[in-house]
Amino acid sequence: MDYMIFIVAMGALIYGADFIIKESERIALHFNISHFVIGATLVAFGTSLPEMAASMMAASEGKVDMAVANVIGSIIFNTALVLGIVFMIAKSMMPDRDLFSKDSAWVIVPVVVFLVMIQDGVISRADGFLFLLMMVSYLFFLFTSNKDELEGELDEDLEKEKFQWGRAILLLGIGFALTIGGANFVVESGTHIARHLGVSEWIIGLFLISLGTSLPELVVSIAAVRKGNAEMSIGNIIGSNVANFSMVLGGSALIRPLTVDLAAARFDIIILVAVSVTLLFILANKLYNKAGGIFLLTLLVLFVKNSFN
Repeated sequence: MDYMIFIVAMGALIYGADFIIKESERIALHFNISHFVIGATLVAFGTSLPEMAASMMAASEGKVDMAVANVIGSIIFNTALVLGIVFMIAKSMMPDRDLFSKDSAWVIVPVVVFLVMIQDGVISRADGFLFLLMMVSYLFFLFTSNKDELEGELDEDLEKEKFQWGRAILLLGIGFALTIGGANFVVESGTHIARHLGVSEWIIGLFLISLGTSLPELVVSIAAVRKGNAEMSIGNIIGSNVANFSMVLGGSALIRPLTVDLAAARFDIIILVAVSVTLLFILANKLYNKAGGIFLLTLLVLFVKNSFN
């Protein structure tokens, strides 16, 4: 029964996030916001809602291992799996934006801040507040350094469509309800499954929950590439990872300080750093192709292989 509840709850999480993503994008495009900024903010936040709901719910119930593991696993899956697949299937990705010069800091700085914060084995409420300030800084950066990108991308179909705030708010409300409700059941059923299988809550958070909550990023990024919006797919992952560190981990730490077993999580943290540095290398060399995808997917294989040894 727990397995069925887990699957249905994960579906509610993803379906709810889809409502939020679509309506957020509709609102943004009506206000003539660029595809990269949409991907890095509204879509990134929307696709990070399952992680946020699951981790904050886990933290509120005292399951801090699950909360932290979900964030680490989600960032690894977002970067290695999602971008790995995107680079493998994309026929041609030539973003107009210079992603390395403009956005590389947001790939690596959150990782460095995270590494510094966990040295004492605890992500405190003060650390959580600092993470949330990082999100504010990221938003300020996007909307001040990218003014030249905020014009000229209004979707023609949306331009003809009459925008209805009532409909948008209703669908956003449904999306939030499904996401939060699904998160509650995901955490509960995930805990029961972990006990039944004799595995730790860390492994459940690292794989079952984080992989499931990364599905929105995968779906949105592949759809964006198929529509020729390479910038949105990459922006979605960079923004989602910033949101995972700042809003998900920060918000969870505000609810309850998060302990981190550095010895047990060492390899997972090494892979987290490795995928971030690899993404930095890809952006610097514009390896938006199968070579970049192979690099990332190789790290993912190592991550999975080590975790189940």
